[in-house]
Amino acid sequence: MVIDMAEVTKYKHNHYVPEWYQKRFMAPGQKAYHYLNLKPEVVTNNGHRYTRRDLELWWPRRCFAEDDLYTTKWGTSENTDIEQFFFGAIDRKGKPAVEFFDGFQHPSAGEAAFLDLVRYMSVQKLRTPKGLGWLGQISRSNDRNLDLIFLQDLQDLFCAIWTERVWQIADATQSSVKFIISDHPVTVYNRACFPQSAFCKGFNDPDIRFVASQTYFPLSLDKVLILTNLSWIRNPYQKETAAAKRQFFQRGNI
Repeated sequence: MVIDMAEVTKYKHNHYVPEWYQKRFMAPGQKAYHYLNLKPEVVTNNGHRYTRRDLELWWPRRCFAEDDLYTTKWGTSENTDIEQFFFGAIDRKGKPAVEFFDGFQHPSAGEAAFLDLVRYMSVQKLRTPKGLGWLGQISRSNDRNLDLIFLQDLQDLFCAIWTERVWQIADATQSSVKFIISDHPVTVYNRACFPQSAFCKGFNDPDIRFVASQTYFPLSLDKVLILTNLSWIRNPYQKETAAAKRQFFQRGNI
């Protein structure tokens, strides 16, 4: 068997926020982002030590990417199949699904787009450094190879709960302020979980099963998808961190 090293190298630079998704948040004519690094690198050069600027202009190729983030390593052997085949397939289906909901108009419906979107969002939440850290934390594996295997096994982890939620698309077309993205685009917000609480420290997000947890996923500069538990919509005065009871829609009644 002959291994094409050029092909292997191609899949070793791994975007945990895909380039195609990043480009959805660029204004017309824009080619680079104002990239804010919360932990800028400290560099030593010719005996001088300094910290790089925290705000730089970066192209999507450089943003939200790490070398060998998804490369599995077994002894001296390296494998890039997860990047090439698993994330490759997720992104190929996720891109048109995001486009579909960005342009969604009632009463249109797209079952395939819906299924592809919830899976893409679920994987997107797990594939970032924060998501992989959370996987390692709950599995206690201390092994990146195992975390990547768990990610594939758990790719639909959040899909059922998101499917049963109320979906809303907020529109900023008429606003001068637009949506932006971060290194962890699928965001969970719960008003009872402040940033320094145990629910949010380290790799944690508020549990999406909490009744008041809402999931936010920007679709483009102008659109953001907001997913809210039906039980919270029906009663927004209950304890925010209580487990959401599964409730179902009735025709014409929320």
